[in-house]
Amino acid sequence: MRLVEITPDNVLEACALRVRPGQEGFVAPVARSPAEAYASPDVARPRLVYDGDRLVAFVRGFFGVRFDPDDPRDRPRSGPWRPAVSAGHQGRGYGRFAVGAVCEEVRRRGGSRVTVSWKPGGHGPEGFSTGLGFRPTGGVSGDQVVAELDLGPAAQVQCP
Repeated sequence: MRLVEITPDNVLEACALRVRPGQEGFVAPVARSPAEAYASPDVARPRLVYDGDRLVAFVRGFFGVRFDPDDPRDRPRSGPWRPAVSAGHQGRGYGRFAVGAVCEEVRRRGGSRVTVSWKPGGHGPEGFSTGLGFRPTGGVSGDQVVAELDLGPAAQVQCP
């Protein structure tokens, strides 16, 4: 498995990535994420996950983002945003690899905590995220549950 930047050569393939039926309401289409990321290149890095020559997943890392700048309690956060594994490749470790790569990038940038959020529901990513060790903070972002994973040296759970 390897991470690859989105380029003119693979952008159409990236935009064609689809999750399983029933999951569409829990993650934005992959085409939306690179467009948003390239509008804010200082805080978001979209990447594709390939297994050999096959595109199997997408992940967008965000770094040092304050979601509510008007709230003095809102600290900068980093983590994976909108990971999506293609319908035919789920359950094979590609999502874990993608999230793990973002965690490593957060560590390289000096971070010790990774944040994710999800929309609650039966076909959503809650089970995947909690299975990796993310724990709800009790906070919400819009209609999404906010969860975190401690990456510090004393962490009980290591990032995937």
